[in-house]
Parts: sequence; C-alpha cells; structure tokens
Amino acid sequence: MKKSEIYTIPNMLSFYRLLAFPFILYLVLSGNEKWFAILLVINLVTDALDGFIARTFNLETQLGAKLDSLADNFTYILAFLGVYYFKLHDFMPHIYSFVFWFFMLFSAIMIPVIRYGRTPSFHLYSWKIGGYIQGAFFIVLFTWGFFTPFYYFMVTWGILAAMEHISIQFVIPEMRSNVKGLYWVLREK
Repeated sequence: MKKSEIYTIPNMLSFYRLLAFPFILYLVLSGNEKWFAILLVINLVTDALDGFIARTFNLETQLGAKLDSLADNFTYILAFLGVYYFKLHDFMPHIYSFVFWFFMLFSAIMIPVIRYGRTPSFHLYSWKIGGYIQGAFFIVLFTWGFFTPFYYFMVTWGILAAMEHISIQFVIPEMRSNVKGLYWVLREK
C-alpha cells in the first residue's frame, strides 16, 4: 500500500476518532457530560466529513473503509455509554424499542464477526443514512434533549438498515467492503 493511500485526510479523521476514544471514554466514566457531549459531536461531525471527503475527492481505500468502520463502532460505544450514564431516564419510557434497536445493530456487527472472523465494512446506503440520522439524534439528545418523534424515526430506520445489513451477510459468500445495498448484491447474482 502506498503512503499516499495511508496518509489521507479521511484516514486522519478516522485515526482522530480512534485516538479520541479513550479520552472520551474517560469523560463518560468520570461523569463529565458537557465535555463528553462536545467531543462526541466532534466525532460525529468528523465521521460525516471523512466519508464525504473520501467520496468527493476519490480517496476511498480498503484501509479507509476499515478504519472508518472501526472508528464508527467506537463512536457507537461512546454514544451508548453516554446514553446509559447521562440520559437513561429519558429512554426508560421507550426502553423496549431501544433494546430491540440496539440488539439489531449489535447483531449486524457480530454476525460477520462470527461468520467471517472480522467486523463488517459494507457502508450500505441505508446504513450510512441511518448513521447520519443517528448522529443527528445523538447531537440533539446531548445538546437540546430527547425528542420522541425523532427518536422513533431513528429507531425505525436503524432497524430496517440492520435487517438489510444482516440479509446481505447471508447472501454474499465472503466479506467485502463498500457494498451499496441488497438490491445491488442481488443484481450481481
């Protein structure tokens, strides 16, 4: 792999999110909601930026896809921990839908770990859009508060995207990166 494929702006943004993880985790565990929220929002914005820059300037690489997926997973962990430590009382009336949504997201990530021995980096359109919706929801949650209609929109989209993600895992024979969606996978067959 060439240095020019490693040291790209999208990869640096993903590296930032990976390096920021332990510090933001410390903020959660120490109860510092204000700085946690600020740095989580920065993580979510850099997540959107890295993909946009990679696609716009033709900087997409296998390494970048893997780094982005790993950084996304760590950002999800932080967001869920933030919900648990700082906002659980807001979610209690909606706990069953939240647990089901979490289960579906977790399954979409763990099934390929079991089946292929590694985490997925599909970058499905539905998953990307769902990530933007979830990112926007977490930004709203940690800056303004819980907004029920937005929450149910996010959960519904997330469950449907996870179902597509899981379906693809049982259609393709081996793990690969940058799959657009189930429609395109089936069209290839």
